[in-house]
Amino acid sequence: MSSPQILVPDHVAKSEKAKKSIAAVYVDEKDKYLDPSRLSKSLKERLPQPTGWRLLVMPYMGKATSDGGIHIPDSVREREALATVVAYVLKLGPLSYKDAAKFGESYNPWCKEGQWICIGRYAGSRFKLDDGEVRIINDDEVIATIIDPDDIKHV
Repeated sequence: MSSPQILVPDHVAKSEKAKKSIAAVYVDEKDKYLDPSRLSKSLKERLPQPTGWRLLVMPYMGKATSDGGIHIPDSVREREALATVVAYVLKLGPLSYKDAAKFGESYNPWCKEGQWICIGRYAGSRFKLDDGEVRIINDDEVIATIIDPDDIKHV
C-alpha cells in the first residue's frame, strides 16, 4: 500500500526557502509531491495540536475482555467510546486554563497531560485516526479527574 501524498501549490514549491526546508521529503522534486512517511516525527508529534484553550483527548474504549474472560468485539468497544464520559489527556492548547475570568488569577489547571478525566458524553469535535478516535474539547468541559478509567461505569 503506498503512502498518502500531499500536493504542494506551485508558489510554495518554487520558493527557495521551501526547496531548502522540505527537499528531503520530496518523492521526486519535479512531481511536487511530498511523502509524509519520510518525515521523522513520533506519533504524538503527528497528532493534531489543539489551539487556544482546547485539549486533545482520547476517549476510553474499555477493556478488550470482560472480568469473566469473555472477548468484547471491537465494534461494541468503538460504540461505547463514542458515548463515553472518560478520556485520556494527550495535549493541552497553549491558552488552556489561562483565562483569569474562568479559572482565577493563579494558573491552576484542572487537568494535565497524561491524566484521565471525565467529560460530557458527546463533548468536543471528533477526529478519526488509523487506530481509533481523538477529540478536541474546550478546557472548561472537563468535569472531573480520575485515577482509573474502569472506576466509571457506563450507563
